[in-house]
Amino acid sequence: MSIRSVEIRNRVWVPPMCQYSSFNRDGMPTNWHLVHLGSMAVGGAGLIIVEATAVSADGRITVHDSGIWNDEQRDAWAPIVEFIHDQGSVAGIQLAHAGRKSSVRPDWNYAGAAGPMPVSEGGWVPIAPSSIPFDGESSTPREMTRGDIDRIIVDFTTATQRAVQAGFRVLEIHAAHGYLIHEFLSPLSNRRTDEYGGSLENRARLLLRIVDVVRAEAGEELAVFVRFSATDWVEGGWTPHEASTVARWCADRGVDLFDISTGGNVTGVSTGGNVTGVAIPAVPSYQVTFSEQVKRTAQVSTAAVGLIFDAEVANGIITSGEADAVLLGREHMRDPHFTLRAAGELGIEIDYWPEQYLRARRRTPAVGLAAGEVAF
Repeated sequence: MSIRSVEIRNRVWVPPMCQYSSFNRDGMPTNWHLVHLGSMAVGGAGLIIVEATAVSADGRITVHDSGIWNDEQRDAWAPIVEFIHDQGSVAGIQLAHAGRKSSVRPDWNYAGAAGPMPVSEGGWVPIAPSSIPFDGESSTPREMTRGDIDRIIVDFTTATQRAVQAGFRVLEIHAAHGYLIHEFLSPLSNRRTDEYGGSLENRARLLLRIVDVVRAEAGEELAVFVRFSATDWVEGGWTPHEASTVARWCADRGVDLFDISTGGNVTGVSTGGNVTGVAIPAVPSYQVTFSEQVKRTAQVSTAAVGLIFDAEVANGIITSGEADAVLLGREHMRDPHFTLRAAGELGIEIDYWPEQYLRARRRTPAVGLAAGEVAF
């Protein structure tokens, strides 16, 4: 797949997967990230998008998140990017700000209790479009000023500059899963009455400003993606139609592809802003229909994600035109060499098996057995 000057060897991609593994490293990626991501590059994936990477210290979900808000972090990402590229994969990065879902205690390698991390323990006061907490247990965020919004634009600008300097070839803007940009897009979390709230044009204004600066810093050669949650799964929330409309606006400003997920902004329904009881039908491939809808309605390229496990199913999503690529997270964690395995299962000959692993290559009758070879 060719996107601008970026050549991706297949359409089996690795989505951003938060690892919360920058333990006491102030946002620095570690050897965990090198091995975690590098093994999937060895395993044949076409594109590997590294986890939601904070554009500022207060944009992290937890204190163990990785970041790219300073030059030291940029320099730590560079050898990881180089290794991914050396294996023939393309390295992408998801640029993110967690908004009202920030300053949460880490799930592992942390001795404290779960829930919000108070300032007294090294946390901070989250910011959001409106002063509405994510749920009844979350901190109440501070409503952002115009100055805060302008600072976010600067943060995305400098983070993009560092990502380009580190060698990333794909830059994905995280506008999904209830984090800051999604909070602006959804009327359930955005109750503003200024130019950043109310109409769809106003709620999309922050994202479009970010798209403009990321596209400008990326230049004409690199690929720019946006990840959307296509629905809040709640009546009165963000909808697939709105996602398709905003995707078209983003495409007109230079976005190349939309990574389509769902949910994450609210936990259910109520009249007060805090909602409980959202039911999401999390069955295999349950989000693919949203990728197809955005692709068809907005006339843009999309990637599908969400409980895609099987090579035949993944291949069918592409050949049917429901998406232009598939992103497999859980399956790549179970098997970092999923792409190599899938090629064998589908009977496809590929030329990027690592030479060190050639003895393990499975051959099938569809590919053709050489004399003396056995199909295992």
